[in-house]
Amino acid sequence: MSKVELKLDAALRKEQGTGASRRLRRAKQIPAILYGGGDEAMSLAVGEEQVLRLMNEESFFSQILEVKIQGKKTEQALLKDLQRHPYKPLVTHMDLQRVKSGETLSTSVPIHFLNEETAKGVKQGGGVLHHDLIEIAIECLPQNIPEYIDVDVQELGVDEVIHLSQIQAPEGVTFTGVDEEHDPSVVSIHLPRGAKEKGPDEDELSEGEDDAG
Repeated sequence: MSKVELKLDAALRKEQGTGASRRLRRAKQIPAILYGGGDEAMSLAVGEEQVLRLMNEESFFSQILEVKIQGKKTEQALLKDLQRHPYKPLVTHMDLQRVKSGETLSTSVPIHFLNEETAKGVKQGGGVLHHDLIEIAIECLPQNIPEYIDVDVQELGVDEVIHLSQIQAPEGVTFTGVDEEHDPSVVSIHLPRGAKEKGPDEDELSEGEDDAG
């Protein structure tokens, strides 16, 4: 599958304040700010249509974006915050953080769970799989950001848990949400409330009773 080009065209925004932002949004533009990297913050406006299109891409929320300003200068940035209207399907503001080559950055990447339907605790034990985390906070150089982290749950049984410390980080990547005192659960399998866990021979015994009757 080809990698999606994560590009944003932006214009410098001179007017500030609530009224100016409201006028921008009426013109199908989203107010944004680009900051960090040792340079001054820049107030920007980006097209609503391109943002909504990119929001359909999982990588938009974790990978480096190319922000082209006034059709000239290009900055690399990460999306740090996306503010939405409380009840309308609208984006009201974006925060973008500059990325500098050679500087370690902090971000979060999504988790892809493998073999969910065939996991031992689901298929054999009748349990329900719980996604306790859906993304992992990381630190790394810009070129080492993974698109996602795979977590294989094939061998996970009922009442078993995979903790963050049990997942192998990609080369050059550090997980920041785990230490000696804090090791969050990433995924677990539990029986539905009120359900009884089947023993290994329970199905066979039930079949034998039916035959005897």
